[in-house]
Amino acid sequence: MKKQMLALSLVALLASVSGVANAKGCLKGAAVGGVAGHVAGKHGGVGAAAGCAIGHHKAAKREKEAQEAQSAQAKNAQQPNTTQPSSSGH
Repeated sequence: MKKQMLALSLVALLASVSGVANAKGCLKGAAVGGVAGHVAGKHGGVGAAAGCAIGHHKAAKREKEAQEAQSAQAKNAQQPNTTQPSSSGH
């Protein structure tokens, strides 16, 4: 139990030192991974490390998708309206 708490504390400490941008998803992933690793076979430290890596990856992926969506919105807003009024002759 002491090893697990030490490992989880170490992961949390490293995540906080590396900056906010690098910690996105890591703390939540480490907490979930640590609990899962502990329940699965007393490997909380390994679970926390893996959870941190996975959480960070997912957060980076979500951020990239959000930036792409924002870029697409900006591109669509810049395009002029190409619809022409219909000339029915009336």
